[in-house]
Amino acid sequence: MIDEVDLRMKAWVGRIATDAPVHLGVPDRESLERGVCLYLLELGPAPLSRAGKRGALQFTVCYLVTVGAETPERAHRLLGDLLFAAMSDKELEVDLSPVPVALWAGLRAVPRPAFRLRVPVRKEQPLAEVRCLSLVDGASPPAPLLGRVVGPGDEPIRGAWVALPALQLSTRTDAQGHFHFPRLPQGESLGRLEVRAEGELVSMESEALATGTSPLIIRMPVKEA
Repeated sequence: MIDEVDLRMKAWVGRIATDAPVHLGVPDRESLERGVCLYLLELGPAPLSRAGKRGALQFTVCYLVTVGAETPERAHRLLGDLLFAAMSDKELEVDLSPVPVALWAGLRAVPRPAFRLRVPVRKEQPLAEVRCLSLVDGASPPAPLLGRVVGPGDEPIRGAWVALPALQLSTRTDAQGHFHFPRLPQGESLGRLEVRAEGELVSMESEALATGTSPLIIRMPVKEA
């Protein structure tokens, strides 16, 4: 799971700093000279979810973000671009508290401007099957919600964030752009479906959603590379 977050964050940096290499190791001389360093600093708890919703295994990963460039001015500009992009992303949490000098000493790295970036990691728990006998008709069984996220020319978008905020459910699209919510309640509103990819956000109201075996096609207005 964490390695998938690594790949996602490297792709996120690549969209902001297209010509800067991304390092995942300890901030060192190589990353100081040129590039963006995303050092996995620590793991932490995730925010508590509202009661009454299905539980999930979740936590946060915290990256120490530092940059390097040919000149201090370019490094400062890149650091500011990354910081503003992170602050505008609802999935990311920025921590601007000072980095302790003891941390730099422990990493054997030269102190430099940096910020911490926390990213949520979530894994849905399978629902336990409960079987019972009843003399009356029970509630409708849960149904899946299938969909596919595509861009211009119906090209699949991998890693798009898809969520049902009212149910506190979210997932990511696979390499073919598919997403899957396997068990959704019938007979009640699913709320709004949100899809975020390439800096764009698309929302669909519950009236446009239909559970079953037919996939829902969502076309994102992203710019072609």
